[in-house]
Amino acid sequence: MLSLRDIFCNKMKTRHIFILLALFLMSCTSKKESFTPEEIEKWPIVNVDSIVIDLDKPLLDKKKAQVDKVFTNLKKKTTFNGTVLFAEKGRIILEKSYGVSNLRTRKGELHVDDVFQLSSVSKMFTAEAIMILKTRGLVDYDVDIKNYIPEFPYDGITVRMLLTHRSGLSRYETLADNNWPDKRKPFTNDDMIDYYVKYHPDPYFRPNNGFHYCNVNYALLANIVECVSGKTFVDFMREDLFETIGMTHSFIYDMPTDTLVSLYLPSNCVQGYYIGRKRPRQAQNEYLNGVKGDKIMFSDVDDMYLFKVAVDYGLLVPDSIQDEAFKPGSPKYAKRKDNYGFGWRISRRYPGCYYHWGWWKAYRSFFLIDKDNDRTLIVLTNTDKGPSSDVFWKLLKDNTLALAPASINIPLLEIEKNVKYPYSSYKER
Repeated sequence: MLSLRDIFCNKMKTRHIFILLALFLMSCTSKKESFTPEEIEKWPIVNVDSIVIDLDKPLLDKKKAQVDKVFTNLKKKTTFNGTVLFAEKGRIILEKSYGVSNLRTRKGELHVDDVFQLSSVSKMFTAEAIMILKTRGLVDYDVDIKNYIPEFPYDGITVRMLLTHRSGLSRYETLADNNWPDKRKPFTNDDMIDYYVKYHPDPYFRPNNGFHYCNVNYALLANIVECVSGKTFVDFMREDLFETIGMTHSFIYDMPTDTLVSLYLPSNCVQGYYIGRKRPRQAQNEYLNGVKGDKIMFSDVDDMYLFKVAVDYGLLVPDSIQDEAFKPGSPKYAKRKDNYGFGWRISRRYPGCYYHWGWWKAYRSFFLIDKDNDRTLIVLTNTDKGPSSDVFWKLLKDNTLALAPASINIPLLEIEKNVKYPYSSYKER
C-alpha cells in the first residue's frame, strides 16, 4: 500500500504521472468518462523523468529543512519524542519520526507509520461519525438525546450541545472514581450511563447555558452512534469512516469487558511513558479506557492527514454538513480564548485556524490546520511532557517561505485506495 507521500508528493512516481497524462489525452478523444483499475493496469509504463522537472524542489527542500530543524532542536532541548507530518498547499513537506519507541531502554527507533493513542484528538473523528449519520438522515442535531438514549436522566440536552460541549453535564471520570467498586475491571460507555441514572450527579449548569469542555459529551455521542447505526461504535468507525477513506492504520481500542484490565495497552501501538527525574515509567492500562468516543482512538500521521484531505474535499459528507464542524458553537464572549465547533477548536488568536490537543495517560497529540495558508501540522507523542504548543503555532504561521498551490488528485487517490467517495466535491473546485 502506498503512503500518502507516494500519492500526494509534487513529483509523482512515473506511472502516476503517465496515468494523469493518459486520462487527459483520452478524455479529449474518447466519450468514455472513466476507466476501471483493470483497464489502467494494462496501460504501458513510460519513463517521463527526463521530461518532467520539479521546479519547486529547491524551495520545498528549504521548507523541509526549516521544519525539520524545529523538531530536531526540540528533541535535543526537550523531552520531545514522536512523529510529525507537516503539509502545505497540497504537498507533504515533512513526514518524520524523532526518538525511540521504548523510552526505558532507549531502543526501538520510531517510524512514521507507528500508531499512537490520539487522546482527545479522537473527538473530531467521533463528531465526523455523527455527521455521517446526519447525512443519512438518522441523527437530528437539535432533538433531545433521550430520543436516542431514553434512560438518560436529564432533560433538554441535544446532540448539538454534546458536540459543542454545552450540555452542562459533570465529569464521568469523577463519578467512576468515586463509585466504581473494582478498578481492575473496565468501566464502559454503558456503565457510564447506568451511573448517571443511578447517582444523578448535579450538572454544572443548565443545558446550553454555558460552555464546559467535558469528556462525557463525546462518550455519549458514541452511544448515539451505536443506537442509530445498529453497529458497535468500534465497527461503525472502522467500516463507515476508516475503511471508507482508506485509513488502514486506525482503530478504536476495544477493551474486553469480560476480563480484568490488562497491565498495558496492546503491543500493536506505541506505548506511553511518564517522564520524571528518574527513569521513564511505562504507562499502565486504565479502567477508564473502556469508555470510547472521547478518547482511545489510535492512528498514525499518514491516516490523520488523509482524514484532513477527506474533510477538505467533502469525501465523507457533503460540504454543507462538513462546514458546520468549523462554526463556533458558543457566543463569542470576551473571556473565552477559543470557541468550539464539532470536534474542532476554533482559534481566536489565529483567525482561520482550527485545532485540537490531546492528553491522556502519557500520550500527547496535536492537530493544527491553517485554512488561510493551507497548512497542516500533526504531531503525535508518547510522553506526558513535551514542548509548549506555542512552538507549533509559530511554525504553522511562519510565512518566510511561500509555496505555490498544488492540487490533490482525488481520482488517483480513489484508485490507489480502491475506494469511491460518494460526496466528494472536488469536481466543483
